[in-house]
Amino acid sequence: MNQNDQNFLIEKIRTQYTEKEHTDLDELKSLDRKVKRPAEVFAYVFGSVGAVIMGCGMSLVMTEISEIVGIANPMVSGIIIGIIGMTMAIVNYPMYKGILGGRRKKYAKQIIELSDRIAKG
Repeated sequence: MNQNDQNFLIEKIRTQYTEKEHTDLDELKSLDRKVKRPAEVFAYVFGSVGAVIMGCGMSLVMTEISEIVGIANPMVSGIIIGIIGMTMAIVNYPMYKGILGGRRKKYAKQIIELSDRIAKG
């Protein structure tokens, strides 16, 4: 390992143990995450639940699992459950956009003021 590689490695390790000063840019990134994270978490959870429900409906229709569970008419039940899951998956994106839009309105003033302050120096 040459001297340049050693110096780079030393600096990389050293920066992990030094205090990082909190800047306005860090605050702007934090606000941006604060706006987006709840909408993203909702979309992932709601979409996953919708996909699982849709899969349960498909399983009732396509497999013999309905006999094990004891459902007399699996076709109707499976289609209804599948449509519920599919509806959840379809409305997931508009709901995500609605949550994100609401949070953007809530934090827009703070983000604009902070970004203007950073841009001006």
